[in-house]
Amino acid sequence: MPLLISIPEERVPILIGKKGEIKKELENRAKCTLSISQRGDVQIISEDVSEEWKLRDIILAIGRGFNPDIAMKLFSDDLYLEIISLRDYLKNERAMQRQKARIIGTQGKTKKTIEELAGVNLSIYGHTISIIGDQKGLTLAKDAIMMFLEGKTHSTIYTFLEQQARMDKMFLGNPPEV
Repeated sequence: MPLLISIPEERVPILIGKKGEIKKELENRAKCTLSISQRGDVQIISEDVSEEWKLRDIILAIGRGFNPDIAMKLFSDDLYLEIISLRDYLKNERAMQRQKARIIGTQGKTKKTIEELAGVNLSIYGHTISIIGDQKGLTLAKDAIMMFLEGKTHSTIYTFLEQQARMDKMFLGNPPEV
């Protein structure tokens, strides 16, 4: 049974790629067929359900603003996509714009800091903030984003991220004995 999803209309050309190269690559890697309408309706036809669901997340990631090369990292079994809808946490468009600006930061500095310290990729697009990363990175980045939405200061959030990064290095260097 085909899987149906929708992406924003303006992201359809990115999903298809120049001369259809992105669509072809996705179809070849996932061994499936994609049918994409100009309105952004995407149908995935595949025999392999696990590849179908990976492809679903890749298409959703492209639809939420990720570059296709970054989205294709989701073919890996240990990377995941998390999409946070700002509409679930904020009351109006003005509040969403303000929080998105805080999370992006001046010249993208805050976004880059979260990405580096959590080891994830972020996309801030429309009313969503999307994260691609491993389970630990997803949790850390989502916690940082939630702190922003709760009104915490940049310095508080940076300190939190840096402490988590130090703890990870400490445990990776000298794992606790069991």
